Amino acid sequence: MAPQLRPLCDPAFEAFLADVLLLGPDPTSPPMEAATPPEEDTSASPPPPLSAAPADEAAAERRLRRKISNRESARRSRARKQRHLEELRARAARLRAGNRELAGRLRGVQARATLLRLTNARLRAEAGALARRLAAAQRAIALRQIYAAGGSFELQAFASLSSLIV
Repeated sequence: MAPQLRPLCDPAFEAFLADVLLLGPDPTSPPMEAATPPEEDTSASPPPPLSAAPADEAAAERRLRRKISNRESARRSRARKQRHLEELRARAARLRAGNRELAGRLRGVQARATLLRLTNARLRAEAGALARRLAAAQRAIALRQIYAAGGSFELQAFASLSSLIV
């Protein structure tokens, strides 16, 4: 059963609501009469004064211009945001490429540093071996000088030999 609503003042509107909302006619309301066109309807409110119509039109025009302006502003804002996003993506791609280049250069420098460390260690070992050979050669020369002197033990040869042993 449909809820009971208080009758509306316009029977045509009430009939429309009854049709749309599938509400039955209100038994307390008077029987429905044929709807009269709005121009002939005397129960409707009187038309607004002529001076109010241009003000309403001007307000409606301002609202329409504001709506159009807001839509255009939103469109520009979206385009600006899209450009900014594309710039950020391009910058990120450039930074990633730069990062890859720097990482490659770092690997090259690290490989070169490792090669230089190995070469340095080999040269140090070679320098140590040469220093030992030189010391041995100097001792041999000092001993030869001692024996060449006819077995006489010179003080100067002994000094040079003792300095080589240390």
